Amino acid sequence: MQRGSDRLNVHRDDEMKHELQGLLRSGHPTRTEEWHDPEPYAEDDPEVTYGPVTPSRAPARAEALRLELARVLGRTSFPAGPAELTRVLRGRHAPDGLVEPVRRLPLNARYDSAHRLAEAIVQAQDETAGGAPRP
Repeated sequence: MQRGSDRLNVHRDDEMKHELQGLLRSGHPTRTEEWHDPEPYAEDDPEVTYGPVTPSRAPARAEALRLELARVLGRTSFPAGPAELTRVLRGRHAPDGLVEPVRRLPLNARYDSAHRLAEAIVQAQDETAGGAPRP
């Protein structure tokens, strides 16, 4: 049998197959030592660990939105207006749930940080939802 450039020998391959056989058949970890298994998500983990944060999904909207905008945009995108930021977000393949609220902001506005941008988005959403604007 041709092994190629495999660094493991035949015996180690068979041993690894035997170790994984229980996991593959059962669909859940079968080890008795729990330290081998990955930890599940905690209740206080940041929302970002579960996928992209969009304004409609985040529990602490402004903070989670700021975190996601800062992650996608970085520091070099500021200061900028909504049109420029929308182009950058689309260029970096941001989810539509993140791009659309930025696109709806007033065109003459300028934002000098992800924090200011997130506050403006949350305030605009509160106003369109009929809520009182935030201080």
